[in-house]
Amino acid sequence: MSEEYEEVNMEEENSTEENEETEEQITETVEEVPDDDLPFAKAEVVRLMKENLDSDKMIRERVKVEMNRFLGDVLQNVCKQLNDYPYTTIEYEMLKESTYAYNNITRINKEKERILLHLDAIKADCDALAMDVKRTMKLKDVEEEDEDFAEFSSSNISEETEGEEEY
Repeated sequence: MSEEYEEVNMEEENSTEENEETEEQITETVEEVPDDDLPFAKAEVVRLMKENLDSDKMIRERVKVEMNRFLGDVLQNVCKQLNDYPYTTIEYEMLKESTYAYNNITRINKEKERILLHLDAIKADCDALAMDVKRTMKLKDVEEEDEDFAEFSSSNISEETEGEEEY
């Protein structure tokens, strides 16, 4: 029993050491990222983040770099959508349409929740209807089986009596 406990502790220590090594590697790679490799000036991104975060929040270097990359990815996605238009001049309406998902994410999520709730209500209605159908069909099946059995047994009895009379 104590051997198993020691093995578990050793495994936990090994996984903790591996996690620390991975975090160190990530930290090293983040620190190695020069500002030239980022799509935007890091100072500007950090300034905007600090404007929108609580004053007691501290921002780790990795967060600064990843936010910068994320904003660059968003810009690339919007530009890809803008490139889908056949026109050579990009109009404001095109930009509004391309950024719709980003600007209205809260409303889109609320709409998604509303639709999912509605689908759950439809599922519940379908389940209730299915139970009703099964219950009514079951009663009808039993009644029909009883009627069929009664008809079958009465016809068999009459056939047997007719058959006996022939002999």
